[in-house]
Amino acid sequence: MIVAIFASRVLGWVRAAVIAHQFGANQLSDAYYAAFTVPDLLYFLLAGGALSSAFIPVFTSYLAKGEKEEAWHVFSSIATIMSAVLVVIILVAELFAPQLVRAIAPGFTASQTETTAFLSRIMLPAQLFFFLGGLLMGTLYAQQHFLTPALGPIIYNCGIILGAVTLASALGVAGPAWGVLGGAFIGSFLLQLVVAWKKGMVFRPSFDVRHPGVVKVFKLMLPVILGLSLPQVDVIINRAFASLLVAGSVTWLDYANRLMQMPLGIFGQASSVALFPTLAEQAAKEMMDEFRTAMNLGIRVILFLTIPASALMMVLAVPFTQIAFQRGQFAASDTRQTAYALIFYSIGVFAHSGASLINRGFYALHDTVTPVVVGTVMTALFVGLNYLLIQPRFHLAHGGLALATSLVAVLNMLVMLVILRRRIGGLNGYLILSSFLKVMLATLLLSAGSWAARDILASRLNTSHLSGAALQFTLAGGFGLLLYTGAVILLKVEEVQFVWSMVRRKTGKRG
Repeated sequence: MIVAIFASRVLGWVRAAVIAHQFGANQLSDAYYAAFTVPDLLYFLLAGGALSSAFIPVFTSYLAKGEKEEAWHVFSSIATIMSAVLVVIILVAELFAPQLVRAIAPGFTASQTETTAFLSRIMLPAQLFFFLGGLLMGTLYAQQHFLTPALGPIIYNCGIILGAVTLASALGVAGPAWGVLGGAFIGSFLLQLVVAWKKGMVFRPSFDVRHPGVVKVFKLMLPVILGLSLPQVDVIINRAFASLLVAGSVTWLDYANRLMQMPLGIFGQASSVALFPTLAEQAAKEMMDEFRTAMNLGIRVILFLTIPASALMMVLAVPFTQIAFQRGQFAASDTRQTAYALIFYSIGVFAHSGASLINRGFYALHDTVTPVVVGTVMTALFVGLNYLLIQPRFHLAHGGLALATSLVAVLNMLVMLVILRRRIGGLNGYLILSSFLKVMLATLLLSAGSWAARDILASRLNTSHLSGAALQFTLAGGFGLLLYTGAVILLKVEEVQFVWSMVRRKTGKRG
């Protein structure tokens, strides 16, 4: 799953690089990325993790009890009811697209608002395919099948790339927007449907809103909707405040966020999604010792992988951004502005990843209230920080919005970790703290080594060219990783052995 998600993130970078090459960072690119806001909000509320996080525990509990017919009846009812609801919402959003754009991008000009609304209308129907695909992915996760759901985003990204390459010359920025729709249909829906059908999927249209399983999903879903969507609402809030800044700010933040999402998606998303069905099963069978052990290990592994990744992105932000996007219409000045935001975003990678796993720990316990209460408080704090940190006296500009994101992410993770520890009667916090301190010490060594290597290479290479930047990034990053690996081995960090044994198992090298 990690390999598939990594491939998806690479293709996500390719798609962004293609769009950056063709459109640069300006009012038009700002409109394109802002056009995702309304469709993305629907995805986060209905089609994404919220639904599967509420659906998987219920679906899994029926399978664990051998009640397959009931499990598929719940699936059929949820699919039928929510599809009808989503179709109505999409039609309303299509009708009021201009008004919605003015609400989420108050700083846009009339021309930008018109372009954004047009693009949003193309993308909105894709949310029906994301919803149905998300539900199908939930059934596959519950059956311990992870590969096909991980392939969905790969195909989705390919659709956008194809739309940008083949349609942009004729349709302009609408080309990749049509790619969004095609990629969602094929990757997120059609592929999942075929595999789920082969694995025994049963679907019979039903509006059985009174079935106990359906009622339970909806009861779990409402707070989960808010709990899982709040971190994504942060992106929407960032865009709204960025629209008040200079042209290009929305695009710079979006590209920086995409680069930050690479380690977040590869390590944080893969770990939390893969562990969630196991946590749900352990909670259903009241295996709390095993539950605590799995949570503890998951958190430690996430910290072990994401903290050094964050440090590397901060130290090598400029060459990293240059390699990713600087070509065509995307100038060196855009690289510097994007790298500036990336430094601040990178601070919170470990916190976003950890919170993703911790939240799913609560959902596995059928506690969907705690994440939404904490998330609501954090989002209110986030709005205030966004407003505060873009004030001229701080001289942070769009970097202030990225910093606000990271600060709130760290606070959110810490609060949720403390509450979960009390909820399950302990989490062996000493083991987590000990591992964290060792990883931080090793990361300081990585940062110092990469920083020194970066500056030495900058004086000897022509880093204004892509080849020089790539060599600087590879050598400085590689040197830092060697230092980190040596340090964690000397410090006897237990996660080294776990990750290594996992790699050996996946590559078939046992013993």
